[in-house]
Amino acid sequence: MTHLAPVWRRAAGAVAAAVLALAGLGGCALFGGTDDPAAGGQPTVAATSDGEPSVTPEQVAPATTAVDACTLLTRQEAEKLAGTRLAEPAEPPAPDRSSCTYTGPSTGPTAQVEVYVGDGAKKFLDIDRELGHKLTPISGVGDESYAEDGTVFVSKGGLWACVRLVRTEDPAVYRKALESAAATVAGRL
Repeated sequence: MTHLAPVWRRAAGAVAAAVLALAGLGGCALFGGTDDPAAGGQPTVAATSDGEPSVTPEQVAPATTAVDACTLLTRQEAEKLAGTRLAEPAEPPAPDRSSCTYTGPSTGPTAQVEVYVGDGAKKFLDIDRELGHKLTPISGVGDESYAEDGTVFVSKGGLWACVRLVRTEDPAVYRKALESAAATVAGRL
């Protein structure tokens, strides 16, 4: 019978040595030392083995504050937008819920209001741009905002949100209500 314990010990020793070597090379910068931009220092750029610069944790954009998408537009506000009763979202509340969907009753009329916040909202906008959707700027809402048929996008402080309305009527009927919803969402970002 072969014992693997010596092999595991050597592997664990090699891993420990590698971690210590990396910590020695990175110094305090890896652990928020004087190179920490928040402390007034400059970001650290390390070189990879092929001499190319690599990004250190200090260069990554700071994370945005977690926002519950359902707090950006309440059910009552979604009902006003859709012009009909809507159900509460099925998913349980969470401080970082990035989407929220209010659905119409199964007896009709067809209605749904979706709210997205964060990377998903920005990706939604990027895809619509790539597809050539006509986006119209909304004046005075957030730092940047756009409307298209059935959807509005708004950014404030670098955080994107999106409100999408699904109805069977002409989207132009809901344009003003969507722009109002965009203003509400921008005020809560």
